[in-house]
Amino acid sequence: MKAKLLLFCLLATFQLSAQKYQKIHNKAILVDTHNDFLSQTMERNLIFDTDLKGRTHSDLNRMKEGGLDVQFFSVFSDGEQVNPYAFANRQIDSLDAVIKRNPDKIVKVTNSKELLKAVKKGKIAALVGLEGGHQFENDLSKLEALYNRGTRYITLTWNNSTDWATSATDETNPEGAKNSEGKNGLTAFGKQVVQKMNSLGMLVDISHVGEQTFYDVIATTKKPIIASHSSVYTLCPHPRNLKDDQIKAIAKNGGVIQINFNSGFIDPTVDKRESAFLEKHKAEIDSLMQAGMNPFIAQESIYKKYTDESEALRAPFDMVIQHIEYVINLVGVDYVGIGSDFDGIFLPPKQLDDVTDYPLITKALIEKGYSEKAIDKILGGNLLRVLKANETK
Repeated sequence: MKAKLLLFCLLATFQLSAQKYQKIHNKAILVDTHNDFLSQTMERNLIFDTDLKGRTHSDLNRMKEGGLDVQFFSVFSDGEQVNPYAFANRQIDSLDAVIKRNPDKIVKVTNSKELLKAVKKGKIAALVGLEGGHQFENDLSKLEALYNRGTRYITLTWNNSTDWATSATDETNPEGAKNSEGKNGLTAFGKQVVQKMNSLGMLVDISHVGEQTFYDVIATTKKPIIASHSSVYTLCPHPRNLKDDQIKAIAKNGGVIQINFNSGFIDPTVDKRESAFLEKHKAEIDSLMQAGMNPFIAQESIYKKYTDESEALRAPFDMVIQHIEYVINLVGVDYVGIGSDFDGIFLPPKQLDDVTDYPLITKALIEKGYSEKAIDKILGGNLLRVLKANETK
């Protein structure tokens, strides 16, 4: 009898805990600043408002299921397209088409007021974030045109540099590209880009940029900046991550660091093991590419084919929380959020299989002892503060 009573009490406690974290999760405004599904639309002809469970990290209904309120959809370009500006607009067109088909579930918003209105109505608030500054083709009028289509941040570079800003990949490579002035960092035009973004109310995103570019941005911007999908260098020394002094500079600027879920950016043991995995299957990947397959899709197919091997590469879930807590312990709870990089990464951490698993982050934060107020800030409040601080109207 005592055993049955103990089991009943344990089950009741578990159910109460589940109700508590789910209630807190649903009440908070959950913001994810980086999802690459639009690239999936372009590269694999996938349709966002269909059931894609098992094929992608995201689809419209699963975002709703995961309690996601606000999504910045990444519009990606590596600058290799014949017309990056047209390529960006095609991606935005695909998002607009989804919204037009599903006005009861998702709406494009352009400011914090519209965002809160959408969330209050139970709709996903969609914004656009450009990943890679190639997309406005060094033309500030095109930058403004993309702003008018709903773009609210630009990641100044991708892994490759633009003419006017150097990337983390290039700055950490002795043979990496320089900017058009033959240096690392922002050129005079690059500083004009930051100033133009400030004047429009567009967030300057320093994920992917090199350290010199980062500090040039800090010296130039008059508004708080974001790192839309970056993690902590001290915990995982990857060039894409932010060092302590950078995190402190973002906090001083009033900005926010949105933690990336990519296992290789949060677990320092992954990068070397993942490189060995890709080398092992290189001949097969090369064969797929020679047959005309997109390099990203070719690699993705290998991860999915060798599931046991790729599963073993994934970081432990708790490492995501470690990166969030590191920022909090270094500069405070006001400067951290979530930028998953879902559908742009092959290896999310264990348990974070797709967008339905966001509540596990809330659960973990509760178990760590964070207050509901602090959790609200981490899940989205901090990003909303920065968005509002950038607005000009």
